[in-house]
Amino acid sequence: MKSVSLLGVSLAALALCACATTGSSDSGEATEAPRERKAMAEGLDPATVADPYPSTYRGLPRENMAIVGGTVFDGAGRRIENGVVILTDGKIAAVGDASTPVPGGHRVVDARGRFVTPGIIDVHSHLGVYPSPGVTGMSDGNEATQPNTAEVWAEHSVWPQDPGFNTARAGGVTTLHILPGSANLFGGRGVTLRNVPSVTMQGMKFPGAPYTVKMACGENPSRVYGNRNSSPATGMGNMAGYRAAFISARDYKEKWDKWRETGEGTPPTRNLELDTLVGVLDGSILIQNHCYRGDEMALMIDMSREFGYRITTFHHATEAYKVAPLLARENICAAMWTGWWGFKMESLDGIEENVALVDAPEGGCAVVHSDDAELTQRLNQEAAAAVAAGRRAGMTITEEHAISWITSNAARAIGIDDQTGSLEAGKRADVVIWSANPFSVYARADQVYVDGGLAFDRADPNFQPLSDFELGQPGHGQTAAGVRQGAR
Repeated sequence: MKSVSLLGVSLAALALCACATTGSSDSGEATEAPRERKAMAEGLDPATVADPYPSTYRGLPRENMAIVGGTVFDGAGRRIENGVVILTDGKIAAVGDASTPVPGGHRVVDARGRFVTPGIIDVHSHLGVYPSPGVTGMSDGNEATQPNTAEVWAEHSVWPQDPGFNTARAGGVTTLHILPGSANLFGGRGVTLRNVPSVTMQGMKFPGAPYTVKMACGENPSRVYGNRNSSPATGMGNMAGYRAAFISARDYKEKWDKWRETGEGTPPTRNLELDTLVGVLDGSILIQNHCYRGDEMALMIDMSREFGYRITTFHHATEAYKVAPLLARENICAAMWTGWWGFKMESLDGIEENVALVDAPEGGCAVVHSDDAELTQRLNQEAAAAVAAGRRAGMTITEEHAISWITSNAARAIGIDDQTGSLEAGKRADVVIWSANPFSVYARADQVYVDGGLAFDRADPNFQPLSDFELGQPGHGQTAAGVRQGAR
């Protein structure tokens, strides 16, 4: 088919770069005219350089198709038996039952006996900043040099050839939100990536996705800096540090606002740390808050009211079940594991029903996340465990609803739900065809599409990525020629 021949060109180019060999999201960049360089405003006004590292994402070769006959979980609460999903020009064109007409010129993909879902979104990943091989020279996720490092951006540490991206794609993950670590009160900005092979971070960067900032409450910052005999060393030191930072950001914002309004005098000196926090205050940068304990989540919510910003998502959130109604009222998502807790004191009071209990109140936004290079490969199974725990507790949870925990709710948690996360007309064609019910331990992703481009195919070695760091031996769907090509 036409997309395969285009992919071959991409394979040859990527082989020379010793990276993954399923294609390139950067196709066409070599012929793209250089971006016009605009003069900086006087004083390097941060408002003029909001996105100095813009996305160059182009997408994989794609074709128009109709996926027919499968059981569809659309991510918006519908289950459609013998469903039809129409992909046109990289977008979802229509979703319906068997009566949905297939447009002329669309290739028909037979999904009978299989399941079709939106692509999985992992909202808490460190792929690329803590890549494999896991050596000191590649450990780029924590700028643990001072309690506030809001000036650093995770995207500047992302190594796009991390083979973890390949294995996540084989698990159905089409979008990842990459965060810096949690040593600091403010760890830095996060970035959202399309899970496609690329030789640059910009070639993976999700166009138009909002920036985020990682905050961490609890034991991590107080342990890291308390062990250095510096502040913060306690929970109250953590809170004082956040508040002082937002006071400085308020002052910085007022100075810039006044200078822009009057143009009088010298503009403020640009401060990268405060640029990020001003983005939080004006709502353009979304807070992703590492926070285990329910009482600390309540404190963080109070602080958001004090300084006039909002929290988008609490991460890890082991005790989110204790404050589930509060989170629902405040329109805050909670990103959680099902089976991880007890590895430090603040994570001690975890329960397997956590996800289901956060989901239960009207407006509750429960998300299942990984924070792990292996767990990201089986987020469908982690969500299945949460369903089982909730049902054992007497809650009625349908599979067509629970799929939202790793699709549409996940998109909401990082501000991209207008573009992806559900199979709805007009959204990006991020689609997974599963061999069985995705809530079964036996289910495997057969085909994975990103923006309608085939990114992974379990039956076709040409769409099974290889890299220098996972060569293996011929066999298991790999040809000797394929291994050699991945090694160049």
